[in-house]
Amino acid sequence: MNTANQATRQVVYDDAIVRLFVLATIVWGVVGLLLGVVVASQLSFFQMNLETSWFSFGRLRPLHTNGAIFAFVGNMMFAGIYHSMQRLLKARLGSDLLSRLHFWGWQLIIVAAAITLPMGLTQSKEYAELIWPIDVLVALVWVIFAVNFFMTIAKRNERNMYVAIWFYIATVVTIPVLYIVNNLHLPTSFTHSYPVFAGVQDALVQWWYGHNAVAFFLTTPILGIMYYYLPKAVGRPVYSYRLSVVHFWSLVFLYIWAGPHHLLYTSLPEWAQTLGMVFSLMLWAPSWGGMLNGLLTLRGAWDTLRTDPVVKFFIVAVTFYGMSTFEGPLLSIKSVNGLAHYTDWIIAHVHGGALGWNAGMAAGLLYWLVPRMWGTKLYSVKLADAHFWLSTFGILLYIGAMWTAGVNQGLFFQALDAEGYLANTDFVAVLKSGQFLYVMRLVGGGVFLIAYLLMVWNLWMTIRSGRPTRSEITVAALPAAPSVSAFALLASPPVVLSLVVIAVSLVFGLAGPVSSAVVAAIGVLVVIVCVAYYRRYQREEVRWHALLEGKSLLFTALVLVSILIGGLVQLVPTIASKPGGQAAAGPKGAMVAVESKYHQTPYAPLELEGRDIYVREGCYVCHSQMVRPFRHEVLRYGEHSRAESFVYDRPFQWGSKRTGPDLHRLAGRYPDLWHYQHMRDPRSTSPGSIMPAYPWLFTSTVDLARTAVKLSVLAQLGTPYSAEEIADARELALAQGRKIAENLRLSGGVEIAPDSEIVALIAYLQQLGLTREPPKLSAAEVK
Repeated sequence: MNTANQATRQVVYDDAIVRLFVLATIVWGVVGLLLGVVVASQLSFFQMNLETSWFSFGRLRPLHTNGAIFAFVGNMMFAGIYHSMQRLLKARLGSDLLSRLHFWGWQLIIVAAAITLPMGLTQSKEYAELIWPIDVLVALVWVIFAVNFFMTIAKRNERNMYVAIWFYIATVVTIPVLYIVNNLHLPTSFTHSYPVFAGVQDALVQWWYGHNAVAFFLTTPILGIMYYYLPKAVGRPVYSYRLSVVHFWSLVFLYIWAGPHHLLYTSLPEWAQTLGMVFSLMLWAPSWGGMLNGLLTLRGAWDTLRTDPVVKFFIVAVTFYGMSTFEGPLLSIKSVNGLAHYTDWIIAHVHGGALGWNAGMAAGLLYWLVPRMWGTKLYSVKLADAHFWLSTFGILLYIGAMWTAGVNQGLFFQALDAEGYLANTDFVAVLKSGQFLYVMRLVGGGVFLIAYLLMVWNLWMTIRSGRPTRSEITVAALPAAPSVSAFALLASPPVVLSLVVIAVSLVFGLAGPVSSAVVAAIGVLVVIVCVAYYRRYQREEVRWHALLEGKSLLFTALVLVSILIGGLVQLVPTIASKPGGQAAAGPKGAMVAVESKYHQTPYAPLELEGRDIYVREGCYVCHSQMVRPFRHEVLRYGEHSRAESFVYDRPFQWGSKRTGPDLHRLAGRYPDLWHYQHMRDPRSTSPGSIMPAYPWLFTSTVDLARTAVKLSVLAQLGTPYSAEEIADARELALAQGRKIAENLRLSGGVEIAPDSEIVALIAYLQQLGLTREPPKLSAAEVK
């Protein structure tokens, strides 16, 4: 054997796993979009809920979002990562076994979600609804994926990592941090648990996760896919390497801070809200830098936009990315957020990103990948073009209708008359006025689904006409790495200056009026030093980042540090604080040292069971429990909400969309009989309502044998339940249930069991917003 043969070897890519993820993407895309059309029809025609528990809007909507995000986009993301990283690193995936475990484990998670969510088994946190056993499975499968991913990097045959790999690394290391922290729960059973965090802390942790799940699951990996497949599709290199460096590091560092913009004007501390808003506005720059880097890659190849459906989908997707990342910071501006939050404007924003950016990139990827994975040509370019134009029309109709509905809702709710009182007092009136727009949304979603089915047929015919391919490449041994130590890179000016900028910024945020001027002056000096170094960088052609790209471990560590800084600065102070003088548990769990009249009291056993029913039915999907400090909200709903009113809320139920009114000050507003009739037939109490009926609540009973376990777990988490209360939980619940059942009998002739689910739900609703000590039941009532 000669020397030349010894210096090279053959690498066979594992494309079988790519094909599996491609097929899963196609299938789950149909499921996710079909569910979207179903829930849109339920909002247009309440009869579509079928008065069936597992088919109700509150249970199907989380299934739709999880299906679209984790099933459709998730499988597409894994297909793109596994295909592109093998080519970029010139190496087969780390382990065939781990790849298969990853695939089948992820499909098992999706199937488990599809079974449990319609059953009402949920944690009721947006994008994190899955119950704790599935959370454990998610973490396990992600570890398998991460090990496989980094094994591939470790055995790569390409020294430097291309920009797409950077974005993949950010996704792989950030998602487990977000997911694990947000899903810290104590189980009460195999299917139920309570979060470690409560109230304000739970809200902040949830939206730190929720916003960054969008960032690091729906954005960074898809950007990596864009950086690989868009240049491949047009046959041109990425427009600017330098811009991609700035885009990556600024996006990864800034994104993690922006979560609190989902909680503006809530009970979250003002400093956290302001921090979230400021960093959201800063995201404009890197987001649009990435968009322009993608669009300008077509310089000299714009003619392909007329003829190639792959390029059409990629370019429209990148354009929607630019639109969504412009709209996101816009919605984080407080004055705009005050109008848009809790309205359908947010729905338009979310679907502009999901349908335009994510589904557009998925379509482009599938049209590019499927013919190559099966060694054939696309079955029909005309069908792909029809898919493109129909889907674009559907998206525009959908988001146009929701933008219009959202602005209409915001103005409707804010309107005051000449005397400063509500001009519009009937909540249902805005639903009636927007009914046509909801039908438009349904039509737009339906058209998008039809367009997607055209793609499914096109790809299926393409697959039938070909056969699975085998890809291999001849690789040479890697040359010796540059003799630059990791310490030298860490001690180099880019890292040091970046740390100085971060430190100065943090000090400036904490400084007082006088000292902040000094810090600002130091900041100016730092900027001058940065400019001077940049000029030296240009003059001497310093290749610091190129050297860093060759050190995968150091690169990954710097990414991890970048995402941890923002999380620690926001979460630690908020979690460590006790809002409004939170009560401490005294002897035998007695509550002591309540400093605020607004301090929440612990839920009575039956109220707690009623709250769990509220969570199970997904009521947070349509109702908020957060009265913002606006005159129009105080007039409509009652006194504005305060942080100390939520200290025992696990999980928090602030919501993010009001299809129905806010419920935080609901206690005592209506009699028990009204709630009973409202849940049986919402139109009987609120003509024109689109809320589904809940007949199963009237025939099902609460398992009060489990109530003591729930109270015991909550006591471990800090809720001041005494040992006596825990021991007598069932009797206390039945006593309160008998009082409600008797009240229903006397006021409306209703005969209902005291342990029925509707009675428990009424008990919960009738204490929402109470900040006083609930009346104690006598020993006779307990017996």
